[in-house]
Amino acid sequence: MQKASILSIIRASILSIVIVALSAPAFANDADLKKQLEQMGSAYLERFDKQDASGLAALYATGAIIVDPVGPHTDIVKVYESAFKAGINHMEVHTDLILPLGASDTALGMGKYRVAGTNPSGAPIAEGGLWTATFVREGGEWKIGMLTTIPQQPPAK
Repeated sequence: MQKASILSIIRASILSIVIVALSAPAFANDADLKKQLEQMGSAYLERFDKQDASGLAALYATGAIIVDPVGPHTDIVKVYESAFKAGINHMEVHTDLILPLGASDTALGMGKYRVAGTNPSGAPIAEGGLWTATFVREGGEWKIGMLTTIPQQPPAK
């Protein structure tokens, strides 16, 4: 094995140990964390289906960011208003993983999403993909610090 390759393995191992060590105290509260984030997820879907861009933005932390294939976005209200204007009016979300980090004020989440609607010319919209999120406690409440969406590419023809 090359020296650079061995160093990469050692660094990755140390990083893994640090992550597990920092996460260990929070594992006792996994069920509570999952419940709290599921409640936030329910509020998110309700607001999305009502096309409440300001209500959705209220679920985000100060300085939050959304990252999608177009790039990073800091104007959360504008992101949702644009989606609603494009005709997207329904979302379904499945959470695959919630992982607490540190003491109890940060968590990671990931899963799948599907959006649907009708574009302005009347054609149906049906898209889906993967999402990842960083959740942070702000003012005693869980908020979204960063949301990343990765659209699923259609199968090759």
